[in-house]
Amino acid sequence: MMIISRRALAVVGCVLALVAGAGTATAQGRQYTARQVHTFLVSFYGQHGPSQYDRTHKVTPQLRKKAAETPDYDLLLCAQNTPRNITIGKVTTAQSAGVGWATVTTKWRGGADQRFTAYVGLDAGTPMKLYDVSCQ
Repeated sequence: MMIISRRALAVVGCVLALVAGAGTATAQGRQYTARQVHTFLVSFYGQHGPSQYDRTHKVTPQLRKKAAETPDYDLLLCAQNTPRNITIGKVTTAQSAGVGWATVTTKWRGGADQRFTAYVGLDAGTPMKLYDVSCQ
């Protein structure tokens, strides 16, 4: 049995709302696979975080706006500093909702690993983009 926190449900609900417009069309059209989402996230986050180009071109306008509202905090990394290393966990896809997600683990010098969830739209009719992050 899987126990999901209220916060996790709220985040999933927000992500679903972001992709709701594409959700119906996506469920009927071609979608990105879990493997493609994993490859995207590995490329997007790299070893130390997304490049300025990726932050501009591979993030939805809604998430860019949300990130801009936290100037002293890197929302895309759920951190204030640059991590030593980043790994991407297993991707889960909800094809009917048109969204995929994975746990992103950041590793820090002299500190504990931190984890957050990254959400990606699955509609293969558009370029893949980061839709949201959930900092735990």
